[in-house]
Amino acid sequence: MARGEVWVFVQVNDGVPADVSLELLGKARELADDLRSEVGAMLVGSAVAPLASRLIEVGADRVYLADDPSLSEYVTQPYARVVHDLVKKYQPDIVLYGATSSGRDLAPRVASMLRTGLTADCTDLQIGPHKTKEREYPQLLYQIRPAFGGNIIATIISPDHRPQMASVREGVFRLPDPVPGRKGEIIPTSTNFLPEDMQVEVLRRSGAERHVDLKGAQIIVAGGAGVGSKDGFGLIHQLADAFGGVVGATRAAVDAGWIGHEHQVGQTGVTVRPRLYIAAGISGSVQHRAGMSDAARILAINSDPDAPIFSVAHYGVVGDLHEVIPRLVRAYRSKA
Repeated sequence: MARGEVWVFVQVNDGVPADVSLELLGKARELADDLRSEVGAMLVGSAVAPLASRLIEVGADRVYLADDPSLSEYVTQPYARVVHDLVKKYQPDIVLYGATSSGRDLAPRVASMLRTGLTADCTDLQIGPHKTKEREYPQLLYQIRPAFGGNIIATIISPDHRPQMASVREGVFRLPDPVPGRKGEIIPTSTNFLPEDMQVEVLRRSGAERHVDLKGAQIIVAGGAGVGSKDGFGLIHQLADAFGGVVGATRAAVDAGWIGHEHQVGQTGVTVRPRLYIAAGISGSVQHRAGMSDAARILAINSDPDAPIFSVAHYGVVGDLHEVIPRLVRAYRSKA
Protein backbone atom coordinates (compact mmCIF):
# COMPACT_ATOMS: atom_id res chain seq x y z
CA MET A 1 0.00 0.00 0.00
CA ALA A 2 1.51 3.29 -1.09
CA ARG A 3 -0.33 5.56 1.34
CA GLY A 4 2.23 7.48 3.38
CA GLU A 5 5.13 7.00 0.99
CA VAL A 6 7.64 9.65 0.00
CA TRP A 7 7.56 10.08 -3.78
CA VAL A 8 9.91 11.67 -6.29
CA PHE A 9 8.96 12.70 -9.80
CA VAL A 10 11.84 11.46 -11.96
CA GLN A 11 12.70 13.79 -14.81
CA VAL A 12 14.23 12.02 -17.80
CA ASN A 13 16.47 13.95 -20.18
CA ASP A 14 17.53 12.21 -23.39
CA GLY A 15 16.96 8.80 -21.89
CA VAL A 16 18.82 9.51 -18.63
CA PRO A 17 17.39 10.39 -15.19
CA ALA A 18 18.22 13.97 -14.24
CA ASP A 19 20.80 14.29 -11.47
CA VAL A 20 18.38 16.33 -9.36
CA SER A 21 15.89 13.42 -9.44
CA LEU A 22 18.56 11.00 -8.20
CA GLU A 23 19.58 13.50 -5.52
CA LEU A 24 15.96 13.69 -4.40
CA LEU A 25 15.68 9.91 -4.24
CA GLY A 26 18.61 9.92 -1.84
CA LYS A 27 16.92 12.56 0.32
CA ALA A 28 13.57 10.79 0.05
CA ARG A 29 15.25 7.69 1.46
CA GLU A 30 16.30 9.71 4.54
CA LEU A 31 12.84 11.25 4.96
CA ALA A 32 11.11 7.89 4.55
CA ASP A 33 13.40 6.32 7.15
CA ASP A 34 12.46 9.11 9.59
CA LEU A 35 8.79 8.44 8.85
CA ARG A 36 9.23 4.65 8.86
CA SER A 37 7.79 4.69 5.39
CA GLU A 38 8.95 3.78 1.88
CA VAL A 39 10.14 5.60 -1.22
CA GLY A 40 8.30 5.74 -4.51
CA ALA A 41 9.64 7.00 -7.85
CA MET A 42 7.29 8.21 -10.58
CA LEU A 43 8.94 7.26 -13.87
CA VAL A 44 7.01 8.92 -16.68
CA GLY A 45 7.91 8.99 -20.38
CA SER A 46 8.37 6.84 -23.46
CA ALA A 47 10.69 3.80 -23.51
CA VAL A 48 11.78 4.60 -19.95
CA ALA A 49 11.16 1.17 -18.38
CA PRO A 50 14.87 0.16 -18.46
CA LEU A 51 15.63 3.02 -16.06
CA ALA A 52 13.54 1.55 -13.25
CA SER A 53 16.30 -0.69 -11.90
CA ARG A 54 18.65 2.26 -11.51
CA LEU A 55 16.05 4.15 -9.49
CA ILE A 56 15.68 1.15 -7.19
CA GLU A 57 19.46 0.99 -6.76
CA VAL A 58 19.57 4.59 -5.50
CA GLY A 59 16.75 4.24 -3.00
CA ALA A 60 13.31 3.66 -4.51
CA ASP A 61 11.28 0.84 -3.00
CA ARG A 62 8.65 1.11 -5.74
CA VAL A 63 8.77 2.55 -9.22
CA TYR A 64 5.41 3.70 -10.57
CA LEU A 65 5.95 3.35 -14.31
CA ALA A 66 3.94 5.25 -16.91
CA ASP A 67 5.55 4.29 -20.22
CA ASP A 68 3.60 5.60 -23.20
CA PRO A 69 4.69 6.78 -26.67
CA SER A 70 2.55 9.90 -26.27
CA LEU A 71 4.85 10.92 -23.39
CA SER A 72 8.00 10.97 -25.50
CA GLU A 73 8.25 14.77 -25.12
CA TYR A 74 7.49 16.71 -21.97
CA VAL A 75 4.17 18.52 -22.36
CA THR A 76 2.56 19.99 -19.27
CA GLN A 77 -0.97 18.63 -19.32
CA PRO A 78 -0.39 14.95 -20.22
CA TYR A 79 2.39 14.71 -17.63
CA ALA A 80 0.24 16.50 -15.05
CA ARG A 81 -2.62 14.08 -15.74
CA VAL A 82 -0.40 11.06 -15.17
CA VAL A 83 1.07 12.43 -11.93
CA HIS A 84 -2.35 13.54 -10.68
CA ASP A 85 -3.89 10.12 -11.34
CA LEU A 86 -1.02 8.28 -9.66
CA VAL A 87 -1.19 10.47 -6.57
CA LYS A 88 -4.97 10.17 -6.32
CA LYS A 89 -4.77 6.39 -6.63
CA TYR A 90 -1.90 5.65 -4.25
CA GLN A 91 -2.03 8.67 -1.90
CA PRO A 92 1.61 9.29 -0.97
CA ASP A 93 2.27 11.63 1.94
CA ILE A 94 5.05 13.63 0.25
CA VAL A 95 5.83 14.35 -3.41
CA LEU A 96 9.10 15.99 -4.48
CA TYR A 97 10.13 17.54 -7.79
CA GLY A 98 13.38 18.94 -9.09
CA ALA A 99 13.26 22.73 -9.46
CA THR A 100 14.15 22.52 -13.15
CA SER A 101 12.26 24.27 -15.92
CA SER A 102 10.07 21.17 -16.31
CA GLY A 103 9.63 20.68 -12.57
CA ARG A 104 8.71 24.32 -12.05
CA ASP A 105 6.11 23.94 -14.78
CA LEU A 106 4.69 20.59 -13.68
CA ALA A 107 4.56 20.88 -9.88
CA PRO A 108 2.20 23.90 -9.61
CA ARG A 109 -0.17 22.41 -12.18
CA VAL A 110 -0.38 19.18 -10.19
CA ALA A 111 -0.77 21.10 -6.93
CA SER A 112 -3.71 23.00 -8.42
CA MET A 113 -5.35 19.81 -9.68
CA LEU A 114 -4.93 18.16 -6.26
CA ARG A 115 -5.85 21.32 -4.33
CA THR A 116 -2.81 21.01 -2.12
CA GLY A 117 0.13 23.26 -1.29
CA LEU A 118 3.53 23.55 -2.93
CA THR A 119 6.75 25.12 -1.72
CA ALA A 120 9.04 26.02 -4.61
CA ASP A 121 12.83 26.09 -4.81
CA CYS A 122 13.56 24.51 -1.43
CA THR A 123 17.14 24.28 -0.21
CA ASP A 124 16.50 21.75 2.57
CA LEU A 125 13.86 19.26 3.70
CA GLN A 126 13.40 17.83 7.18
CA ILE A 127 10.82 15.95 9.22
CA GLY A 128 9.65 17.55 12.44
CA PRO A 129 6.70 18.30 14.75
CA HIS A 130 4.28 21.23 14.79
CA LYS A 131 1.76 22.24 17.41
CA THR A 132 -1.24 24.55 17.29
CA LYS A 133 -3.88 25.31 19.89
CA GLU A 134 -6.19 22.74 18.32
CA ARG A 135 -3.86 19.97 17.28
CA GLU A 136 -0.40 18.46 17.46
CA TYR A 137 1.34 17.20 14.32
CA PRO A 138 4.21 14.83 15.17
CA GLN A 139 5.76 14.42 11.71
CA LEU A 140 5.41 17.12 9.09
CA LEU A 141 7.64 17.96 6.15
CA TYR A 142 9.65 21.09 6.90
CA GLN A 143 10.04 22.80 3.53
CA ILE A 144 12.97 25.18 3.91
CA ARG A 145 13.79 27.91 1.41
CA PRO A 146 15.14 31.47 1.19
CA ALA A 147 12.55 34.23 1.23
CA PHE A 148 12.38 38.01 0.87
CA GLY A 149 15.12 38.05 -1.73
CA GLY A 150 17.25 35.56 0.17
CA ASN A 151 17.45 37.75 3.28
CA ILE A 152 15.73 35.23 5.55
CA ILE A 153 15.28 31.46 5.63
CA ALA A 154 11.65 30.36 5.83
CA THR A 155 10.37 27.02 7.08
CA ILE A 156 7.01 26.21 5.49
CA ILE A 157 4.61 23.43 6.44
CA SER A 158 1.40 22.02 5.01
CA PRO A 159 -0.33 20.48 8.02
CA ASP A 160 -3.80 19.76 6.71
CA HIS A 161 -3.49 19.02 2.98
CA ARG A 162 -1.95 16.00 1.30
CA PRO A 163 0.32 15.32 -0.33
CA GLN A 164 2.90 17.73 1.02
CA MET A 165 4.70 18.92 -2.10
CA ALA A 166 7.97 20.74 -2.72
CA SER A 167 10.39 21.41 -5.54
CA VAL A 168 14.09 21.38 -4.72
CA ARG A 169 17.06 22.99 -6.43
CA GLU A 170 19.68 20.95 -8.19
CA GLY A 171 22.82 20.22 -6.21
CA VAL A 172 21.31 20.82 -2.77
CA PHE A 173 21.56 17.15 -1.83
CA ARG A 174 24.31 14.68 -2.61
CA LEU A 175 23.94 12.04 -5.27
CA PRO A 176 23.33 8.74 -3.46
CA ASP A 177 25.65 5.82 -3.96
CA PRO A 178 23.87 3.04 -5.87
CA VAL A 179 23.44 -0.35 -4.27
CA PRO A 180 23.81 -2.88 -7.11
CA GLY A 181 21.24 -5.64 -6.96
CA ARG A 182 18.94 -3.79 -4.54
CA LYS A 183 15.41 -5.18 -4.83
CA GLY A 184 12.28 -3.17 -5.40
CA GLU A 185 8.86 -3.33 -7.03
CA ILE A 186 7.94 -1.97 -10.45
CA ILE A 187 4.28 -1.06 -10.79
CA PRO A 188 3.16 -0.38 -14.40
CA THR A 189 0.27 2.04 -14.69
CA SER A 190 -2.08 2.80 -17.55
CA THR A 191 -2.46 6.31 -18.94
CA ASN A 192 -5.96 7.77 -19.18
CA PHE A 193 -5.80 11.08 -20.99
CA LEU A 194 -8.74 13.40 -21.51
CA PRO A 195 -9.21 15.07 -24.91
CA GLU A 196 -8.19 18.43 -23.47
CA ASP A 197 -4.89 16.94 -22.26
CA MET A 198 -3.64 16.45 -25.81
CA GLN A 199 -4.10 19.92 -27.28
CA VAL A 200 -0.37 20.73 -27.48
CA GLU A 201 2.08 19.05 -29.84
CA VAL A 202 5.87 19.44 -29.80
CA LEU A 203 7.00 20.08 -33.36
CA ARG A 204 10.67 20.75 -32.75
CA ARG A 205 13.05 20.71 -29.82
CA SER A 206 16.24 22.75 -29.63
CA GLY A 207 18.68 23.31 -26.80
CA ALA A 208 21.52 25.62 -25.97
CA GLU A 209 24.83 24.37 -24.66
CA ARG A 210 25.51 25.19 -21.03
CA HIS A 211 28.62 27.35 -20.91
CA VAL A 212 29.00 27.41 -17.11
CA ASP A 213 28.95 24.11 -15.22
CA LEU A 214 29.40 25.09 -11.59
CA LYS A 215 27.88 21.92 -10.23
CA GLY A 216 30.33 19.67 -12.06
CA ALA A 217 33.41 21.84 -11.51
CA GLN A 218 36.23 20.46 -9.40
CA ILE A 219 37.81 23.89 -8.87
CA ILE A 220 35.81 27.10 -8.46
CA VAL A 221 37.23 30.60 -8.04
CA ALA A 222 34.44 32.88 -6.81
CA GLY A 223 34.37 36.64 -6.40
CA GLY A 224 32.18 38.79 -4.21
CA ALA A 225 31.50 42.42 -3.47
CA GLY A 226 35.14 42.89 -2.49
CA VAL A 227 36.18 42.47 -6.13
CA GLY A 228 34.89 45.99 -6.56
CA SER A 229 33.92 46.15 -10.23
CA LYS A 230 33.24 44.27 -13.46
CA ASP A 231 36.83 44.90 -14.52
CA GLY A 232 37.98 43.49 -11.18
CA PHE A 233 36.48 40.15 -12.14
CA GLY A 234 39.27 39.90 -14.70
CA LEU A 235 41.47 38.84 -11.78
CA ILE A 236 38.98 36.12 -10.83
CA HIS A 237 39.05 34.85 -14.41
CA GLN A 238 42.86 34.90 -14.43
CA LEU A 239 43.07 32.80 -11.28
CA ALA A 240 40.41 30.39 -12.54
CA ASP A 241 42.28 30.00 -15.84
CA ALA A 242 45.55 29.35 -14.04
CA PHE A 243 44.01 26.63 -11.86
CA GLY A 244 41.83 25.17 -14.62
CA GLY A 245 38.73 26.12 -12.70
CA VAL A 246 35.33 27.74 -13.23
CA VAL A 247 34.38 31.26 -12.17
CA GLY A 248 31.72 31.66 -9.48
CA ALA A 249 30.21 34.70 -7.81
CA THR A 250 28.08 35.87 -4.92
CA ARG A 251 24.64 37.34 -5.31
CA ALA A 252 26.02 40.81 -4.54
CA ALA A 253 28.40 40.60 -7.50
CA VAL A 254 25.64 39.32 -9.79
CA ASP A 255 23.17 42.00 -8.65
CA ALA A 256 25.81 44.63 -9.30
CA GLY A 257 25.97 43.48 -12.93
CA TRP A 258 29.62 42.43 -12.77
CA ILE A 259 28.92 38.86 -13.92
CA GLY A 260 25.97 36.75 -15.11
CA HIS A 261 23.53 34.90 -12.86
CA GLU A 262 24.70 31.54 -14.24
CA HIS A 263 27.84 32.03 -12.12
CA GLN A 264 25.98 32.58 -8.83
CA VAL A 265 26.75 30.28 -5.91
CA GLY A 266 24.57 30.15 -2.81
CA GLN A 267 20.98 29.63 -1.71
CA THR A 268 19.67 31.81 -4.53
CA GLY A 269 22.16 30.30 -7.00
CA VAL A 270 23.83 26.90 -7.32
CA THR A 271 24.96 24.58 -4.53
CA VAL A 272 28.46 23.27 -5.24
CA ARG A 273 30.86 20.71 -3.78
CA PRO A 274 34.19 21.13 -5.61
CA ARG A 275 37.55 19.78 -4.52
CA LEU A 276 38.78 23.38 -4.15
CA TYR A 277 36.76 26.56 -3.63
CA ILE A 278 38.61 29.88 -3.65
CA ALA A 279 36.52 32.71 -2.20
CA ALA A 280 37.98 36.10 -3.11
CA GLY A 281 36.47 39.25 -1.68
CA ILE A 282 33.55 37.30 -0.25
CA SER A 283 32.44 38.24 3.25
CA GLY A 284 30.62 34.93 3.71
CA SER A 285 26.93 35.56 4.35
CA VAL A 286 24.96 32.56 5.58
CA GLN A 287 23.19 32.38 2.21
CA HIS A 288 26.48 32.07 0.34
CA ARG A 289 28.08 29.67 2.81
CA ALA A 290 25.09 27.34 2.48
CA GLY A 291 25.94 26.92 -1.20
CA MET A 292 29.66 26.12 -0.88
CA SER A 293 30.55 25.05 2.65
CA ASP A 294 30.67 21.36 1.63
CA ALA A 295 33.68 21.94 -0.65
CA ALA A 296 36.55 19.59 0.16
CA ARG A 297 38.97 22.52 0.57
CA ILE A 298 38.18 26.21 0.91
CA LEU A 299 40.68 29.04 0.51
CA ALA A 300 39.42 32.49 1.53
CA ILE A 301 41.05 35.78 0.52
CA ASN A 302 39.69 38.82 2.34
CA SER A 303 41.07 42.04 3.75
CA ASP A 304 38.80 41.74 6.82
CA PRO A 305 40.26 39.22 9.31
CA ASP A 306 36.84 38.94 10.99
CA ALA A 307 34.93 38.08 7.79
CA PRO A 308 32.52 35.14 8.37
CA ILE A 309 34.00 33.28 5.37
CA PHE A 310 37.04 32.43 7.48
CA SER A 311 34.81 30.37 9.79
CA VAL A 312 34.33 27.75 7.05
CA ALA A 313 37.68 28.14 5.27
CA HIS A 314 40.46 25.59 5.62
CA TYR A 315 43.02 28.18 4.59
CA GLY A 316 42.81 31.95 4.82
CA VAL A 317 44.76 34.85 3.40
CA VAL A 318 44.14 38.26 4.99
CA GLY A 319 44.98 40.82 2.35
CA ASP A 320 43.85 42.82 -0.66
CA LEU A 321 42.76 40.38 -3.37
CA HIS A 322 44.07 42.77 -6.03
CA GLU A 323 47.55 42.14 -4.63
CA VAL A 324 47.12 38.53 -3.49
CA ILE A 325 45.65 37.04 -6.69
CA PRO A 326 48.42 38.22 -9.07
CA ARG A 327 50.98 36.73 -6.67
CA LEU A 328 49.06 33.45 -6.53
CA VAL A 329 48.90 33.31 -10.32
CA ARG A 330 52.62 33.99 -10.68
CA ALA A 331 53.55 31.49 -7.99
CA TYR A 332 51.34 28.77 -9.45
CA ARG A 333 52.56 29.27 -13.01
CA SER A 334 56.18 29.29 -11.90
CA LYS A 335 55.68 25.82 -10.37
CA ALA A 336 53.62 24.43 -13.24
